[in-house]
Amino acid sequence: MKKIVKLGMLSAVLLAGAAQAGTLAINIAFKGASQRAVWQSTLDEFKKANPDIEIKAAFIDEEAYKVQLPGWLSTAAPDIVTWHNGERMAYYASRGLFEDLSADWAKNNWNQMYASGKDASSYKGKQYALPTVYYSWGLFYRKDVFQKAGITAEPKTWAEFMEANKKLKAAGVSPFTVGGRDAWTLAGWFDYLDLRINGNAFHQQLMKGEIAYTDPRVKKVYAAWKTLIDAKYFIDSPLSYDLDAAQPFLFQGKAAMMLMGTFIAKGFPPAQAAQIGYFQFPIIDPAVPTAEEGPIESLHIPTKAKNKVDARRFLAFAGTPQISATLAEGLGSLPANSKSPAPAEPISKIGFEILSNTNGGIAQFYDRDMNKEMADEGMKGMQKFLNDPNALDDILKQLEQTRKRIYKKS
Repeated sequence: MKKIVKLGMLSAVLLAGAAQAGTLAINIAFKGASQRAVWQSTLDEFKKANPDIEIKAAFIDEEAYKVQLPGWLSTAAPDIVTWHNGERMAYYASRGLFEDLSADWAKNNWNQMYASGKDASSYKGKQYALPTVYYSWGLFYRKDVFQKAGITAEPKTWAEFMEANKKLKAAGVSPFTVGGRDAWTLAGWFDYLDLRINGNAFHQQLMKGEIAYTDPRVKKVYAAWKTLIDAKYFIDSPLSYDLDAAQPFLFQGKAAMMLMGTFIAKGFPPAQAAQIGYFQFPIIDPAVPTAEEGPIESLHIPTKAKNKVDARRFLAFAGTPQISATLAEGLGSLPANSKSPAPAEPISKIGFEILSNTNGGIAQFYDRDMNKEMADEGMKGMQKFLNDPNALDDILKQLEQTRKRIYKKS
């Protein structure tokens, strides 16, 4: 008889507790029906190739998943979890909650196929993740709205960008929509302004708590952001909208652009999708090596997993070039496997080219590169800043006090 561990409301934990030899429990975070469908298809393919393994999959909405993951890892862990690379992975690896996969990297030739994602998959020289997909961040825009406003080309420089914003505003269109109630959407703006003004080396130092928030270089980032806010280039009351509520401004042509990851393109309404293009965040300082956001999604085996043998079989399967490509297409992302075929979908292809031509490094995103507590406080600060840009000095002083407390640095 299988033992069912009763842990309240979490069906995912129930499934995890049922895992034993021959049964593989997998918890998968998803956002939208298309993402769930591609994961289910992948599990079905694995089942065909491995009929001796019974799969128990729990699909959990992404936001709920973030809250529930720590509980699973520390109690009745499933055999495999989906998660993110970078600091988010390191947080659990450093606490002994993720299995060391270094031997799997060597055995499955991942060192070659996933070379670009190895650093983000590593903690203290060991690998704790299998990258699955990654995605580009950039500016989605309405081609027809640009055309009506007299914008003939995608802006490549800050000067061209500001000129385009001016034309859009004059045409009665908000240049940008943003769902500021979801604070992470604001973090994309901070990251890109910092990467373009100060570069990735500085950005990563800031993410590690090595730079003061009162540093003039940090203030310079917010000063550039403030020029956009003061000019009223964002939709009215952006903090009133989450991401889902902010997108219709783009679909309806009330806003011209949205800074977001390519993963979102799969959910665009077909009627509007043909009019939506995508371009690289403009260059601010040509002397700063161009860096991009390229967050990596990943698979992990919890240390407390019961069926690590079959979990490793699944990771070896998921780590092949074809499965990586299939996942990428279904998730609206790019395959992390360098041997996978390049994407054919137009927006993904542009994102692939942007990341392939990056010479200044690839960041994992604000709340994936940074200590979670500091990231949460930093994003709250961004919301306060968007609400009242003139309160910046007080906001940065508070963040600096928080940095000193968390990192214990002067």
